[in-house]
Amino acid sequence: MWGVFFEDINFGADGGIYAELIKNRSFEFFKPLMGWKIEQKPFVEGAVTVLNRAGENLPNPRFLRLKSGIDNQAPIAMLNEGFRGMGFKEKNGYDFSVQTRTTATGLKMHIELLDAKNNQIGATVLAIQPSADFTKQAIHLVATANEKKGQCRIWLEGKGTIDLDMVSLFPEDTWKKRPGGMRADMIQLLADMKPGFIRFPGGCIVEGFDLTQRYQWKKTIGPIEDRQLIINRWNFEFSNRNAPDYFQTFGLGFYEYFQLAEDIGAAPLPILNCGMACQFNSAEFVQMDQLNPYVQDALDLIEFANGSVSSTWGAKRAAMGHPAPFNLKFLGIGNENWGPQYIERLAHFQKAIKAKYPEIHLVTSSGTDPSGARYEYLNKELRGMNADIIDEHFYRNRDWFLQNAKRYDTFPRTGSKVMAGEYASHADGISGNKKNNWQSALSEAAFMTGLERNADVVQLASYAPLFAHLDAWQWAPDLIWVDNLQSYGTPEYHVQKLYSLNKGNKAVETTWNKQV
Repeated sequence: MWGVFFEDINFGADGGIYAELIKNRSFEFFKPLMGWKIEQKPFVEGAVTVLNRAGENLPNPRFLRLKSGIDNQAPIAMLNEGFRGMGFKEKNGYDFSVQTRTTATGLKMHIELLDAKNNQIGATVLAIQPSADFTKQAIHLVATANEKKGQCRIWLEGKGTIDLDMVSLFPEDTWKKRPGGMRADMIQLLADMKPGFIRFPGGCIVEGFDLTQRYQWKKTIGPIEDRQLIINRWNFEFSNRNAPDYFQTFGLGFYEYFQLAEDIGAAPLPILNCGMACQFNSAEFVQMDQLNPYVQDALDLIEFANGSVSSTWGAKRAAMGHPAPFNLKFLGIGNENWGPQYIERLAHFQKAIKAKYPEIHLVTSSGTDPSGARYEYLNKELRGMNADIIDEHFYRNRDWFLQNAKRYDTFPRTGSKVMAGEYASHADGISGNKKNNWQSALSEAAFMTGLERNADVVQLASYAPLFAHLDAWQWAPDLIWVDNLQSYGTPEYHVQKLYSLNKGNKAVETTWNKQV
């Protein structure tokens, strides 16, 4: 029943659980050198250029060209700032890699780890091997001090022209020691909760500001360099918390989400776009005669997760290293979509998925609010469609949670079930500098007791949002806060963990102020 909901908000993926330390590693941000600082004195025009590969609609078109040692110029150095700095741990190893292309011989790349004062706390030298095509080259180095606001500098020694792409730096102590993997301390906090499911990847990023910015799962699998970066939905949503450097590289993609769910013993619950962008922003809908590709994406995802290795998408899963199925049982269609437009589109998904995969439980949207005309309309329509699970979201003040502890006591015991897919006790609305506190956690505990008492109706529940970076958040409160070295669970986290690890199996009648 108790699970977790991950969305890439508050730098939860890039700069968060995805352990990559280099920001804008492939120069695909809207500003190609965002996150990078070029150091050369005196600076030589044309020594550093951003170029594009030939071809249209390439996932990773840009690369960087450096001209080193030409006409006795000063060495070229590139400084990467990371995600609000880089976290380095004393005696910990770091894996540096880069794709290079050059005909020059004798080039050497110096890699340096720097502290907040630009002192060197780790260094190594990579001898560049000539290659006519882009070739991955890698080397290992060790940090000599702790630093949470570090940077990485690379500079060239020698003479020649070299092309660079996919500049990367990962700690070696990732979750399960997987190269290019996830940040271990953050994932351990999830594993310690023993969640029953993990809902991913959103959330509003599933919808996108418009449909061009929606989450498309097929673009998040396969080789890392073939995953096409897009702007993060939370890059510009709140004017007081703008994050112009917030993008989705999809190093953390659907394969990695499924793998994470398996690692922590949680059922995967992916959410797919239903053909509707965020209705608060652009309210862009795909026309009904153009909906089929969206429906096909859902069918293909089920095959990717559960299909045999001889199937088209099951073979892709196997090629990525997981021939066994991921045992997908739940699939969400839409996030917080509402209105007749949602019902009309959902009906097409429901018909196609149930015809081919009747065992899949579909999670459907009840909109953004737990009451009002939109909610009442959707609740009636969805129950009339025999929807498997209706997802309800609650961002309300503490009093609301206390007053609604009995919300589900009067819900129908048959028919559609309920998911409390996003909830959190907020002091003053859903934006602003709100703090996690014990009083909010207690109000959520009261509400959760009501959810558990009605477990025959409420089958799934998860707090939101899950993670937030102390220096890069957009939304608060959050369950787990992190900086570049540490992570900690809030009072709300410990309430969630308490319920998840101690599931009730008996309802005990109590009385308070003559109320049962």
